[in-house]
Amino acid sequence: MAGKAAAPGTAVLLVTANVGSLFDDPENLQKNWLREFYQVVHTHRPHFLALHCQEFGGKNYEASMSHVDKFVRELLSGDAMKEYNRARVYLDENYESQEHFTALGSFYFLHESLKNISQFDFKAKKYKKVTGKEIYSDTLESTPMLEKEKFPQDYFPECKWSRKGFIRTRWCLADCAFDLVNIHLFHDASNLVAWETSPSVYSGIRHKALGYVLDRIIDQRFEKASYFVFGDFNFRLDSKSVVETLCTKATMQTVRAADTNEVVKLIFRESDNDRKVMLQLEKKLFDYFNQEVFRDDNGTALLEFDKELSVFKDRLYELDISFPPSYPYSEDSSQGRQYMNTRCPAWCDRVLMSPSAKELILRSESEEKVVTYDHIGPSVCMGDHKVTEPRRGLGLGPRGGPWWAFQAGPEGRAVVGFPGSPAPLLCLLSLLHRGGQVGLFLFNFNKIPEGRWVGLDRQVGAAEVAGHSFTISKRRLCPPLAICGGRFLNVHSSIFLASDGDHPPPVRAGEGRVTDPVPRGKHRVFVPGLTLYV
Repeated sequence: MAGKAAAPGTAVLLVTANVGSLFDDPENLQKNWLREFYQVVHTHRPHFLALHCQEFGGKNYEASMSHVDKFVRELLSGDAMKEYNRARVYLDENYESQEHFTALGSFYFLHESLKNISQFDFKAKKYKKVTGKEIYSDTLESTPMLEKEKFPQDYFPECKWSRKGFIRTRWCLADCAFDLVNIHLFHDASNLVAWETSPSVYSGIRHKALGYVLDRIIDQRFEKASYFVFGDFNFRLDSKSVVETLCTKATMQTVRAADTNEVVKLIFRESDNDRKVMLQLEKKLFDYFNQEVFRDDNGTALLEFDKELSVFKDRLYELDISFPPSYPYSEDSSQGRQYMNTRCPAWCDRVLMSPSAKELILRSESEEKVVTYDHIGPSVCMGDHKVTEPRRGLGLGPRGGPWWAFQAGPEGRAVVGFPGSPAPLLCLLSLLHRGGQVGLFLFNFNKIPEGRWVGLDRQVGAAEVAGHSFTISKRRLCPPLAICGGRFLNVHSSIFLASDGDHPPPVRAGEGRVTDPVPRGKHRVFVPGLTLYV
């Protein structure tokens, strides 16, 4: 039944990636992309993994077919994916059909430990068990396990051959039904046109298309379900407002074409300082003199100009953005953090959800800060779009009483977060000492960057996680407390977690996994009530 939580312990990872650039430089960009993607899978080991790709196959699909086949084979059979014994792949490869081609690719991987998972047949209107690995391509319109549509041409008449549209699948996981929608919306065809009005005409086109998709997935044809919509929305910052803010003290020079008198370039110069050029704007040029403004504090100062989603505030929810604009990154494989001077950087790649889907992953407002919403490969070139992904266990959450997470804070102190009142504390942890002895250790976080989540290694005297060293002082802890055993997925040796009783603590699926409980009174002891988040 729609709206019910999935089984506790089910980790779900949703990933969206515009991969058009990967097929233009498969030897460099594709290898970088796969390496970073596999690292995320290895670290979090989701039970259900959904990967939504846009511009699959690149700008020239026919010429890239061999690269496409290799990419798909790698994803299905790579060592990092060997624990996923079931998969569904839907590739829109019908590039000869201008009427239907969307260049979307949807990948779904099911871990071997995942039970009670089924997929909806839209034609038979019933769920079917998922077994084996299957690839569907060419004419997806006849595939009953999905709905696929390309937006009508009159939505975006400026583009004679648009490939924008959406693919929808529906899944049921332990009585929890939810839709996953892969979407690609219209881009800004001209920076000059986008600058003319606020909001821009392109924003209105995207508004219309997204509204169409939302109306389509909640119409009366099927029972309503929670939905996650993730893909390349092409959301842009309000260009007119951004330019006015970045160039407050500048004067504008207009350059026109000699034959048509059409505006072809805008140049913004400082009023003083030798009239230094601050910004040059053309149809496909956005050349601002200081790119750091888009990277400082992850560009959060510019989020006030990210307004397009506000129109759907009652229908779509998004986790807080804490990563830099995801587009347009340089396609030079040696430039992982550099933006191209083609467009104003913006958060184009997003993961959105319905209000009921929000309830599946957030048990209360206090949990919002610990749900991870980030991009992959922040310092690695992965094409012109960074991959965006939230990770969280469906249906998880503390059942009575707070759970805790340690994060590196300012001045080397650890910040412990719990529902209602985050506070800086010194992190006191007990680990299993050699020979079964129990010790309480003080961890010094002075080498951990602020905001970085950390894990622990089972060492005595020192520990190193993610390349950062910790100093440890040892003290005795007694008496033993009720605990259960566990391990973190990106730490090679085990650590031990505690709960208030004999039940496992609320470890976040995707970040940690609870294993067999350890009987009360044994030597494996941990500070009660704590859950470390890596």
